[in-house]
Amino acid sequence: MAASTPGPAEEATPPAGFETYARESLPQSPAGAVGKGGELDLQFARGRDGQSRLVYDRATVPFHLTGGLYHDESLPEIASAYVQDPTGGIAQGDRYEARIEVGPDARAHVSTGSATKVLRMERNYGSSHLTVTVDDGGYLEYLPDPTILHRDARFWGTVDIELGTDAAICLWDVVVPGRLARDEAFAFDRLHTSVEARGPDGELFADTLALDGGDHLRGPGLFGEFRVVGTCYVVAPDHDDVGGLADDLHACVQRDANEDASDDEPRAVGGASVLPREAGVAVRVLGDRASDVTDRFASVWDGARRALVGASAPDARKF
Repeated sequence: MAASTPGPAEEATPPAGFETYARESLPQSPAGAVGKGGELDLQFARGRDGQSRLVYDRATVPFHLTGGLYHDESLPEIASAYVQDPTGGIAQGDRYEARIEVGPDARAHVSTGSATKVLRMERNYGSSHLTVTVDDGGYLEYLPDPTILHRDARFWGTVDIELGTDAAICLWDVVVPGRLARDEAFAFDRLHTSVEARGPDGELFADTLALDGGDHLRGPGLFGEFRVVGTCYVVAPDHDDVGGLADDLHACVQRDANEDASDDEPRAVGGASVLPREAGVAVRVLGDRASDVTDRFASVWDGARRALVGASAPDARKF
């Protein structure tokens, strides 16, 4: 019999295909109960000396936080934080809620210590919801490691962004649809992720990735010969040359220097396009491995950084 201990308040209505999962009780603890409902709250502010700092943090299991770091030589005023999950991954019934706030003129970088694993599921689903607020003149980089979907995984993820005047954010989402070394490509059950952004004048854009697992994803117009998908959003509605930025970032995801120009089978393909309302640029890449996609995105990050804050991207090595 499923446990009857009440959990936290129910999350927003799940997307199509997840309603049936939501009604499935769990034999251990109810969805979102203690130990299955992690919360993370990060707040960054700029000091009088111009240095941005992590001024408030709160993390509950399974989240663990390194604390503020200040090691970026190319942009020394930026504050960095790395989020860790020592539990092994998102299990059925897990509900993660995270908030990141960047104050006026502050600059922040948030990443993860390792890939996020969405584990095998027999009932219910796992979810992760992130709310981001970047105040006037603020700048945020949210660059997590890839999300790996195990066999039969069911995952719903959302990112809601609120930007002030002259604010900007660079974020990416890389999805590995299976443990590729175990021949689990496309063996997940269902994936639904979305990103929505608003500015002072209202909605900027909304983008959704909804996939049902199965070999049909190997077809033309979907993954084709590739197995990993990633999207990088550079949201900067007040940037004065979004079209030029899109051209520059498109060049970043073309064939890299390590690939033979005569090779007819590149390890990754991608392109960039201007977001609705000229809110910024979206870059999407398909690759054979996660590293093929993240290598392209490292170049995109560098190009976006140079355009938005006048600094190159540092070595992405975790400290």
